[in-house]
Amino acid sequence: MFLSSSLLFLSCKEGTNQNTETAVTDENATETNAGYYQEPYRPQFHFSPEEKWMNDPNGLVYNEGIYHLFYQYYPDDIVWGPMHWGHATSEDLIHWEHQPIALYPDELGYIFSGSAVVDHRNSSGLGAEGKEPLVAIYTYHDPEKEKAQTGDHQTQGIAYSNDNGKTWVKYEGNPVIPNQGKTDFRDPKVMWHDASGKWIMSLAVGDHAEFYSSPDLKSWTYLSAFGKNAGAHGGVWECPDLIPMKVEGQDEEKWVLLISINPGGPNGGSATQYFVGEFDGTKFTTDQNETKWLDHGADNYAGVTYNNAPGEHPVFIGWMSNWNYARNTPTEKWRSAMTLPRNLHLGKDETGYFVSSRIIPAFDKITELVSEQDEIILDAPQTMEGQFDQADLTWKQNLNDNMTVKFQNDKGEYLVLLLDPERKQIVLDRRHSGKTDFHETFADKIHSMPYLPKEKTSDVRIVLDRASIEVFIDGGRHVMTEKFFPNSAFNSLQLSSSNGTAIQDFKIKSVANTWHNE
Repeated sequence: MFLSSSLLFLSCKEGTNQNTETAVTDENATETNAGYYQEPYRPQFHFSPEEKWMNDPNGLVYNEGIYHLFYQYYPDDIVWGPMHWGHATSEDLIHWEHQPIALYPDELGYIFSGSAVVDHRNSSGLGAEGKEPLVAIYTYHDPEKEKAQTGDHQTQGIAYSNDNGKTWVKYEGNPVIPNQGKTDFRDPKVMWHDASGKWIMSLAVGDHAEFYSSPDLKSWTYLSAFGKNAGAHGGVWECPDLIPMKVEGQDEEKWVLLISINPGGPNGGSATQYFVGEFDGTKFTTDQNETKWLDHGADNYAGVTYNNAPGEHPVFIGWMSNWNYARNTPTEKWRSAMTLPRNLHLGKDETGYFVSSRIIPAFDKITELVSEQDEIILDAPQTMEGQFDQADLTWKQNLNDNMTVKFQNDKGEYLVLLLDPERKQIVLDRRHSGKTDFHETFADKIHSMPYLPKEKTSDVRIVLDRASIEVFIDGGRHVMTEKFFPNSAFNSLQLSSSNGTAIQDFKIKSVANTWHNE
């Protein structure tokens, strides 16, 4: 059973550094909310469905002050089944309101992943009285054709809404892109391309991506293909997302192509790679030679960005699980959650271009300071007692210095993060974090991420939410997202270093529960 972190106590031991014992009360916690979203391992501030199975985020679109989150959903069980589009809305990407199911399977098949756009010009002609409709673009998956191995069981369809996503009507001319015998022909991500004055669709096709254009979202023309000889190919390509991004601090603009892959991730199973290059309205090209991963953790997959969202930086949400064991995780009422929403940033240094991920600023509004220290010198291990099931930890340190961060509970279970500049690795070890035997691959090895140590003071951020950890290092250039399932909440944090690392501006914040049954 998990303890609530509406009260979070902290004290520091085993060292000369002082830390004042502090208590923070979550004023949002109420007796009427008792039991709602309180099942074992239930996230308290990440999105998860009230019940049943969820996977990929779909149709991420912002319109009229509302962020829409659609997602792959099976309303009849906590394992994968005939796919629907579940639906939730938010005004800040932090507090979510569940909505009725948006799209149901029909005679053309299940409703697989896709995207949604605001048709500002009513180019589709689907807007009532010429207004701007929302248009969803998704993959139909016909299970009968799949069984018959006809090779054309996946096609692309559209639906439209004239009431900002409350109700949807499927286009009578579906499918808008039939299949010409291509297996794994799915996950359309659509955007408006100003330079060509057309809609551009990125589509996953087996071991590569294809691009299509349309003047009206209904008739589509094949443009080009990318990726058969680029990037990682340990498994099928999925969920492409083509995004224009400005290089931070420069006038230069590049195009970033996200591609999820399963299997073939850097730590086994699912993961998301990216390419930085150019898009001329017809072709995507890149001179990138190495494989680059958006997140080296085992549990960030199928993520895409919002269409039409305000702000300078794209907003990204991923599915916080891994196809290796997603069907087996030890939850009973629901299964799976989404990552925290993140802003993507494009940087450039002597090594080339890189994409960083940072939690959206709105998240800070649900955190409250519990403890802070200007400096901690780790000439001896520092242990802090408290509740770490809803916590946001930040500090700064030299990336040339090693550091071990260990979360523990009273049952002897622990989760370890290690910065190891000697081996040029960041390590996340969940092998002893609690329940791990529900699938053989969940804790079969230590997970690692390469990094280049340098004489530079940079930031570290760790966010824990009952059964998940999200790690952001050096402005989110190095990211790891992972699930874990302890048998009781972690109530101890130990910081240690073999070379007396000094860390600055150390803060621990509690994070409020955002789920309330009104």
